[in-house]
Amino acid sequence: MCGITGWVSYDRDLRTASAAVDTMTQTMSCRGPDDHGTWISGPAALGHRRLAIIDLPGGRQPMTVETPQGTLALVYSGEAYNYTELRSELTARGHRFTTKSDTEVVLHAYLEWGAAAAERLNGMYAFAVWDGRHDKLVMIRDRMGIKPFYYYPTPDGVLFGSEPKAILANPLARARVGIDGLREMFSTVKTPGHAVWDGMREVEPGTVVTVDRSGLRRHVYWALETRPHTDGREESVAHVRALLEDIVRRQLVSDVPRCTLLSGGLDSSAMTALAARHLAESGETVRSFAVDFVGQTDNFVADSLRATPDTPYVHDVAKSAGTDHRDIVLDAQALADPEVRSRVIRARDIPVGFGDMDASLYLLFQSIREHSTVALSGESADEVFGGYKQFFDEEARRARTFPWLVRFAEHFGDDGDVLREDLQQALDLPAYVQDGYDTAVAGVQRLDGESDFEFRMRTISHLHLTRFVRVLLDRKDRASMAVGLEVRVPFCDHRLVEYVYNAPWSLKSFDGREKSLLREATADVLPRSVYDRVKSPYPSTQDPKYALALQEHAKDLLTRPGHPVFDLVDRDRVDRAARRDVPQITQASRRGLERTLDLALWFDLYSPDISLS
Repeated sequence: MCGITGWVSYDRDLRTASAAVDTMTQTMSCRGPDDHGTWISGPAALGHRRLAIIDLPGGRQPMTVETPQGTLALVYSGEAYNYTELRSELTARGHRFTTKSDTEVVLHAYLEWGAAAAERLNGMYAFAVWDGRHDKLVMIRDRMGIKPFYYYPTPDGVLFGSEPKAILANPLARARVGIDGLREMFSTVKTPGHAVWDGMREVEPGTVVTVDRSGLRRHVYWALETRPHTDGREESVAHVRALLEDIVRRQLVSDVPRCTLLSGGLDSSAMTALAARHLAESGETVRSFAVDFVGQTDNFVADSLRATPDTPYVHDVAKSAGTDHRDIVLDAQALADPEVRSRVIRARDIPVGFGDMDASLYLLFQSIREHSTVALSGESADEVFGGYKQFFDEEARRARTFPWLVRFAEHFGDDGDVLREDLQQALDLPAYVQDGYDTAVAGVQRLDGESDFEFRMRTISHLHLTRFVRVLLDRKDRASMAVGLEVRVPFCDHRLVEYVYNAPWSLKSFDGREKSLLREATADVLPRSVYDRVKSPYPSTQDPKYALALQEHAKDLLTRPGHPVFDLVDRDRVDRAARRDVPQITQASRRGLERTLDLALWFDLYSPDISLS
């Protein structure tokens, strides 16, 4: 796992701009603390920061290969889990390798098949190839969008990077956010290609972006397609189990210490148990880590989202699977620490997220990094198998909007409680969300003969797999890479996604519960307590000291009435929330305080130029 960046400028020789390239590369230092390198030739410059995972001495980048027609240079972030098979195939085709890294395999795969190499990769990746044979840049992103990738067209070329900060470090890029960027920030819809910053775009998942002297072109090499599912229940359960066994085996390959993220839910427990079984075959014990909060288990109060605390279930799995387990226990002061909030905002480049849940995720990863460099996560199983409440909520099923938004304000609070009235009117978020929804559902293919109900459930699954999952994948990537931890997501393997997506809802919920296929496929490795447990989201602190700390930080901010954050948020509303008795703080008030503090730090860190015209 690494950080990549680069610059193509057809009207200049970038050897005279090496300092700017170095600065862009340096912004990726957290993503790649182990090594760094740049490569510049005429109109092309590539930068790389390395987190060494496979072939520690041999995988240095940028990596090049010489041909009679010109040089190919690669910067690559991610993992190709089938690189050993590809290496064998390429060797049989006459390619010769000097390292054992997957990076060299990807480079030679491009040399052999061009951009079509992406169709042969199984993994998570974002990479750019400067093809000196044709003076073109080819940028490729993995199918599900696990690894981030951004680009910024310029009059004579393009800037690119793993994160916006790399692009913004170049003098050609403006740190400007317009009204559409603000809409994207405040809507939780994850519009494909949208990067919030004006002029910047994401390389969309499953997409190749090519830049040459004639301009920029996009090609989609993978998309979620509707296909008949002909397997019955037993065959489907067996196939899901076989896929999971293969996926976990592949994703455990590493030359550095690895572990699992364990929450005590079905997803992470199944993944951890399968990993433990596989490693036990070679006499290894899997490490597992979980997040907890001081006093949370003893003082837990059930709510509409979380019926039980995680820790008892975490410990059941750790005992059953025989893991080397550690709880990372956090207190309210750490979660509300402005320095932690600043690091999270810096990691994300924009003030979007989930408040204390983002802080705890960052702190969890920071603690894990002291022991491991790679972690396997249960992320995305809810989107793949249908685990969220909205899959079963009749109102959410019927709603002509993104299903997760139907009760979002109820569960997490509403930004409207803090934004200025004039800004809310200018943004017109309901219209923006509706436009995004209408565009999203228009791309869902209906199976011949599919009932209205099954098609509606297919549509809900499609929305989660092409929109909502990308919010969570980006969150996890940024928080983990900010501390140099590689997080792998087995449930995002495209083979599993394609297979389960096309299973009818009657099969995905054959026992009347969420994630029926996953539960049955892994029943033999799960403790009964976890098998029976109802879905519970990522934990949030219930400690009133956290809300109290938010209020104190907000009061400090209110002493700076000229702060640009008050161009966006309503000062009086913030003041009322900051002075409310802690027992009376609603979820909306708490989210409003978190959002205000995030925005304030974003202005302090990035000095964005905000335009509402």
